[in-house]
Amino acid sequence: MLPVVDESGLVVGQATRSYIHGGSRLLHPVVHLHIVNRMGEVYLQKRSLSKDLYPGYWDTAVGGHVDYGERIMEALYREASEELNFYDFNPIRLKTYIHENLSERELVWVFACVGNFHPEPDGKEVEKGEWFTPQRIADSIGKNILTPNFEGEYSGIADSLQALL
Repeated sequence: MLPVVDESGLVVGQATRSYIHGGSRLLHPVVHLHIVNRMGEVYLQKRSLSKDLYPGYWDTAVGGHVDYGERIMEALYREASEELNFYDFNPIRLKTYIHENLSERELVWVFACVGNFHPEPDGKEVEKGEWFTPQRIADSIGKNILTPNFEGEYSGIADSLQALL
């Protein structure tokens, strides 16, 4: 079960993942974590080819749904551990926004961390990971390499990520 929230993040109900993703357009919370190294490179995950949406595309280092009854920070650390075996980090909240597409509406909680990290992709949800320079990201935008959600989100936080260095 996933929580259904209002635009402030207040839980107002719950629904199954299949119902939420089936065109109901119920607003539900997700977490994203951008991992940045001391050289300003951004770690991206290559989505597994078994994913329903955007298989094989490069995406935010960590992303996932908040479970019903779970706090935002609990979800962030759970997703980081599940996808990248990534535990020891100090997240900084960058922003919260609503992402909409034809089938869903997400309240996205965006975080970042900076350090000398060595994420280890799980090989199931995440095929692999690589460090991207800001220029490589810029060169990849609009070329069906990066997920549309990442492209939109990154354009709004790129300066914030570099300011963290």
